[in-house]
Amino acid sequence: MDLATAWFALVGVLLAGYAILDGFDLGVGILHPFHRGDQPRRIALNAIGPVWDGNEVWLVTGGGALFAAFPEVYATIFSGFYLPLMLLLMALIMRAVAIEFRSKQISHRWRSTWDWVFAIGSFLIALLAGVAFGNVLQGLPLTADHELDISLFALLTPFPLLVGITTVTLFALHGAIYLVLKTEGEIQEKVRSWIQPALITFILCFAILTIATLVFRPQLAAPLRENPVLFLFPLLTLLALANIPRCIHHGREGQAFLSSSAVIAGLFATAAAGLYPNIVPAIDPANSLHIGNAASSPKTLQIMFIIALIGMPVVIAYTICIYWIYRGKVKLDATSY
Repeated sequence: MDLATAWFALVGVLLAGYAILDGFDLGVGILHPFHRGDQPRRIALNAIGPVWDGNEVWLVTGGGALFAAFPEVYATIFSGFYLPLMLLLMALIMRAVAIEFRSKQISHRWRSTWDWVFAIGSFLIALLAGVAFGNVLQGLPLTADHELDISLFALLTPFPLLVGITTVTLFALHGAIYLVLKTEGEIQEKVRSWIQPALITFILCFAILTIATLVFRPQLAAPLRENPVLFLFPLLTLLALANIPRCIHHGREGQAFLSSSAVIAGLFATAAAGLYPNIVPAIDPANSLHIGNAASSPKTLQIMFIIALIGMPVVIAYTICIYWIYRGKVKLDATSY
């Protein structure tokens, strides 16, 4: 495997890691308005309280890896998607502020306001991230110089919006499973009742998206047809999805959470297989950014890969350590949100 391909895989792993880890945070936020009463909402916030900011490290690391390995992709995407990325950044900031400010006062109006900021911010992050990814899958109007000039409304076409809505439903399902894992008693049973409608909604969106992809972006399926081994990715994704209701039925919330994480990883792997070797496909294929024309110099890739081999175990060890320390059910105390 050449270094450009290795970096393509590594960036994908980092972004998938972010989607898995911050995905359930966003899902908890999307579901937040459905809780009734102050205590269930506090428990939901404290379920993600020790980990939400650490989960965002994966996004920063993924962005840094993209900049190091494929600087032209970084420049093109961040300049062309400037306004939606600023909206995404604002939503990330407001979500963080809502989590920290929500319990600073006992006032019902104060807490209700920040609850809605938290929910809307989480929804917008999931939607905007999905729309951006959907536009990449759809293909962008890149020039021969790899420049991208596109308005916000031009990004909101049916296919990317469908990807965005599917992302929202997937994260809501992921968040519901996480809450069942972290809560107990009446709150757990309430959240457990949300999983089936969330699962059905995601399956419907996913089915529609699959049909739309085969109709409007058939080239994404071409690598799978040419190399049948790649069908393992969607097959394992479907098996993981089918395992979720079985695990929930038998009270195996931990396995259900691993299965929903596997669904997210499988979807990323399937999309990456369809895109490769392209990173940002263009409407005119000759203008696409791929691992051949967008990668840094071989020396840069080599040096940065060594740094990544040193840094990644640290990030993984930190993540494992935090989740191990804060394992178990949520208990409210004087230091809770």
